[in-house]
Amino acid sequence: MSTLLLLNPNTSAEVSALLVRHAAPVVQAAGLRLAVATARFGPRYITGEAGAAVAGHAALDAYAAHVQAEGRPAAVLLACFGDPGLFALRATAGVPVLGLAEASMQAAARHGPFVIVTGGAAWVPMLHRLATLLPLPAPLLGVQAVPRSGGELAADPAAAIELLHAAARDAVQRWPAARAVLLGGAGLAGLAAPLAGRLPYPVLDNLQLALQAGIAAAQALRGTPPPPQTPEPGPWQGLSPELSAWLQAG
Repeated sequence: MSTLLLLNPNTSAEVSALLVRHAAPVVQAAGLRLAVATARFGPRYITGEAGAAVAGHAALDAYAAHVQAEGRPAAVLLACFGDPGLFALRATAGVPVLGLAEASMQAAARHGPFVIVTGGAAWVPMLHRLATLLPLPAPLLGVQAVPRSGGELAADPAAAIELLHAAARDAVQRWPAARAVLLGGAGLAGLAAPLAGRLPYPVLDNLQLALQAGIAAAQALRGTPPPPQTPEPGPWQGLSPELSAWLQAG
């Protein structure tokens, strides 16, 4: 059975469990196996530029460890809304790699101009920068941040729903041309549904949007051997044995 790997570049096992809870029924209904890998070092939940940089390394390390233990998946969904390490994974993994932010932004933009609601002010410029790199069919108009991080929102979903509703309402008023609101962040998975009907435009779940892209990528390769991965032989120093072997061996 083909596998879709959810790769959490945060070290939070709670966020990984949240992602699996919301992703497993969708992935299994598509006839795929769901696997999850969690970062072995780095931030518990990424809240800024330094955390994102470290998480990029952690994502590569977690993927290499997963491949050594279980073999390569059919596709990877990098389950952090900042997509740390996305381009490095894509260049070396040898299988399709989808980013939570990239895939969900592209899907949200099919509704027309859109806004993002997320946790943590540091993400505002980071997400604007990421959006400028993506071929979106409609523009990202703005990013509205609530003061709590995604991890804090995930830990208290009842309070998170009201915070996110207020932020989404403010975002639609601030950018009236918006046609959709995208909840951005792995910790916000599952929080769009309670907001349905409370705003004049669709409120979109970043995980569910990205899952559709990941499932399609995995299904497209069903029954075919994965292509060779691309080695990057270094020399390397100080990496985990799994990551060093994976980069050098290809």
